[in-house]
Amino acid sequence: MRALSLLEARVLGVLVEKAHTVPDSYPLSLNTLTLGCNQKTARDPALNATEGEVQAALDSLKALHLVFEASGSRVSRFEHNMGRAMALPSQSVALLAVLMLRGPQTASELRANSDRLHRFADQSAADGFLDELAERAVEKGGPLVLKLPRAPGMREPRWAQLLCGPVDVSAMPVAPAHEDFVTTNELAALRAEQSLMRAELTELHARVARLYAELGISKD
Repeated sequence: MRALSLLEARVLGVLVEKAHTVPDSYPLSLNTLTLGCNQKTARDPALNATEGEVQAALDSLKALHLVFEASGSRVSRFEHNMGRAMALPSQSVALLAVLMLRGPQTASELRANSDRLHRFADQSAADGFLDELAERAVEKGGPLVLKLPRAPGMREPRWAQLLCGPVDVSAMPVAPAHEDFVTTNELAALRAEQSLMRAELTELHARVARLYAELGISKD
């Protein structure tokens, strides 16, 4: 399969998303699909596509058998065929859809953001499907995701989808191997624990002083 354009990927991602989040309105009309592509929340990058541009993207996706037009309605409606066309389980389709809609994300972000499309039992389950997508055999079309180098200041590496073609990682900043990154929440927790230990030590000193006094023993 050829690489998808940004708009084609956005259209496909919106169709996957809306199939789960607004099932009563699915398949989608061209107008609703365009609004989903241009949505300002949960989208990266933001787009401002016209209905004509979205229709052209739909026509291209139909030629790839990734989308088909639903029958039996006066208004044309569209639905995705991603899982069947690419021989992917629903879990993988959900992860790819989130990456197409929101751009590169960490594994934990992917699990959280795909919750309405597929609820993974735990993080290891999501990690397993990401690894499968990254190690997809060439005869099946090759890898569909790539783990990016961990960026400076980030706790985890991010994942990127490859449906839009290869990702150039050569110009990406990479965190040094020795970097010990601590999040703001972790730092706050460490400070709170330090304060608690200091208070406990002060109380312990006070108890020892009282014990010495009761026994008439000089601390010297």
